[in-house]
Parts: sequence; C-alpha cells; structure tokens
Amino acid sequence: MTLFYYDPVFLLHQTGSHPESAERIRAIPDRLEEEGLLQRCGRPQWKPVPRNVLQLIHSPRYIDEVWSLAKAGGGDLDHDTVCSPDSYDVAISAAGAVCDAVRRVVQGEDRRAMCLIRPPGHHALRDRAMGFCIFNNIAVAAATAVWQLGLDRVLIADWDIHHGNGTQSAFWDDPRVGFLSIHRWPFYPGTGDEDEIGEGAGLGYTRNLPVRYGTPRSEYLHRLGDALDDFAAKIKPQLILLSAGFDTHRLDPVGNLGLETEDFGPLTRMVLDLAETHCGGRLVSVLEGGYNRQVMPDCLAIHLAEMVRRDVLSGDEPPEDGSEAAAG
Repeated sequence: MTLFYYDPVFLLHQTGSHPESAERIRAIPDRLEEEGLLQRCGRPQWKPVPRNVLQLIHSPRYIDEVWSLAKAGGGDLDHDTVCSPDSYDVAISAAGAVCDAVRRVVQGEDRRAMCLIRPPGHHALRDRAMGFCIFNNIAVAAATAVWQLGLDRVLIADWDIHHGNGTQSAFWDDPRVGFLSIHRWPFYPGTGDEDEIGEGAGLGYTRNLPVRYGTPRSEYLHRLGDALDDFAAKIKPQLILLSAGFDTHRLDPVGNLGLETEDFGPLTRMVLDLAETHCGGRLVSVLEGGYNRQVMPDCLAIHLAEMVRRDVLSGDEPPEDGSEAAAG
C-alpha cells in the first residue's frame, strides 16, 4: 500500500503573499479524496524529527537560529525564505514525516510513500535557509536511511525545475547517497552544471542534467529516463527518494520548462519502474516546488494515482470492484 503523509499543520507556515504559501497545497487533499485516492492509501501518524536527527544535516547553530526567530515572532531567514511564529514546528513536522516514511518503507511495512509537505527543503544548506527552504527534508531522511537504518546505497532523484543545491552539498563526498538532478539551466540557484560530479569518495555519485528553456517535452523525458537507468545501474540503490517539484509545468509562475499536466504520469512511472527494478519498489516521494494553485491538484492527483495503481499491479492491494484508481 502507498502511504500518504499530510496534516493541516503544514498550512501554519505563514508566508503572506509569497509564492510558497499555504494556498499552493490547500486544495490538494480534497482533490485527492474526490478522486478516491486517499481511501486507497495508508495514513500514518508521525512525530516531529528529533533534534539529533536534524543535526545529521544541519548545524546546531542554524537550528537554534530558526527556533529563536520563530519564537520571537518570525522574520526573514534570507531574502526569499520567510519564518513565521509556527514555522519551526511546521518544518520539523515536515522533516519528521519524510523520516517516518523512510523508516516504514525500509523496514518493509509498505513499499511506497508520498509526502505532501511544506516548507520545501532541497535548497536548504547545513547552516542557512535558501530558496523558500528551511530544513532539507529529503537530505535528513536520506541521512536517516544511511546512518540510522544501515543502508549504504540510496538514490535521490530531483526533478524540480531548480537544482537541489542543498541536497547535492549534503552528500557531495559520500558514495552512499547518489544524487541526480534534472533542472532548468541557466537558472536559480546557479549550481548544477554537468561538471559537478562530487569529490573524494563521492566522485561520480552526483549527476546533473541541465536543461535549457524550450527543450521539447519528449527530449526532457528521454534524457531523464536514460540518465536514471544509467545512474541507478551504478548506484544499485536499496531505496529511492524523489524530490518531486511540479514547477516545470508550463503554467508555473516561478519556473516553467514547458511540461504539461499529463507529463507527470510518465515521469512518475519512470521512477516507479526504477524502484521496482533495483530496490523492490521502495520509493518515497517528497513535495518540493510547484506554485500554480490551479494545476497543482491535477498534477498531484496524477502523481499519486500512478503510485496507487502500482499497488494493484504489484499485488500490494487488490482492485476495488475490478477497477483502478484514476485521476481526472
């Protein structure tokens, strides 16, 4: 069964008129329920990430900085990352959700999970916020898989329109976590060129696919599919984590690489197939970007529907009334 992580607490990270606001995800759960998808998912309870786990990626000084700013009433962590009075608690709940999903999937309770969380995380660095991101949710979860659950081969794929510089930095010299990012180039945050491949023991365990604006959708899908197959053959992952950004959609106000809503179906199947081939289907998907409030519910419905369909195809869940869950 696919696990689904969401809680209204994620709406309490208040950012005003900022693109990364609660409104970008508010309508998504209702849409997923209307499509019959949430009824097909497990809905676990989880706890906020403990400080010692957060410190696997972030410095104690930075964690204290976020806590202190939130408790003081909030403010700006950097020029585009807002901290409100509840932001610290929301951020540790978001990271906790992803860590819980990883624990359950690695321990074999379930094989797939989708985390509809905010704030996003893949730009957050060890000692500072960046690009709407406070704590690096997916990096903390990967560190949990390696340093607490004993895995030694994790693959993080990132299809957000922006390069996941924070995630790349966290595992730059660590061969236990491979990082592959496809992203618009040149574009924010200015990292992610093809020659960024890691260093030391991690040399060759980072791969970047910079894509120029105007690249045909078919070429984008083909390049990512080939790169994922090649990289996974090298990594031989025991677990795949996905930074799932939906700001590559042609209507996204922050990004836009020309993708259509329906493209997130084959994109999701691509990663599901990779997980089936290499790690028994073990996949945790984590929301990153995506800022068009009208298309986000459609994109997430397609994404989760593919995961739920895989439950039926893999025998993790029997079909209900002979039919499969579908997104409209």
